[in-house]
Amino acid sequence: MFIQTESTPNPATLKFLPGQTVLDAGTADFPTAEAAAQSPLASRIFAVGGVSGVFFGSDFVTVTKDDGTEWDHIKPAILGAIMEHFQSGAAAMEGAAASGHADNHSEEDAEIVTQIKELLDTRVRPAVAQDGGDITFHGFERGVVYLHMQGACAGCPSSTLTLKMGIENLLRHYIPEVVEVRPVAA
Repeated sequence: MFIQTESTPNPATLKFLPGQTVLDAGTADFPTAEAAAQSPLASRIFAVGGVSGVFFGSDFVTVTKDDGTEWDHIKPAILGAIMEHFQSGAAAMEGAAASGHADNHSEEDAEIVTQIKELLDTRVRPAVAQDGGDITFHGFERGVVYLHMQGACAGCPSSTLTLKMGIENLLRHYIPEVVEVRPVAA
């Protein structure tokens, strides 16, 4: 088994491509080792030490390291943990559904929210997945779109720029009712 790695715009996060399906649908975010209890793969990666977050996409795993840890020290152990997991044949997740969009909006905004989600799913999510992350819709209220950034995008130095200059401009261009985009915590 050969696992490729790619850097991301977030220097604290690397993207690992095992060449196999990680999740059949959606994404899964594990910001702590405790949150990884439902995932044998994420638990194995957190056991390496120096890991502060794990995120799964359809065909990738992103790992975020602690500030005091160097990639040279933990990357080989992470590669080993991913390889051992896939060779064991175990599932990445046990009995838990992958995440998708949350739904916090009023009835009169339903059509606008549908348009926002469509743009996010077709234009934004594929681009941030290339960088090892994901972005999910959390709400729309009074012209403000609330989004949650995950994986490599969470804590990335360029995430504010991505939200404001990229996603906000895109949504405002196609949906005049959108006036601002704001990040939310999980």
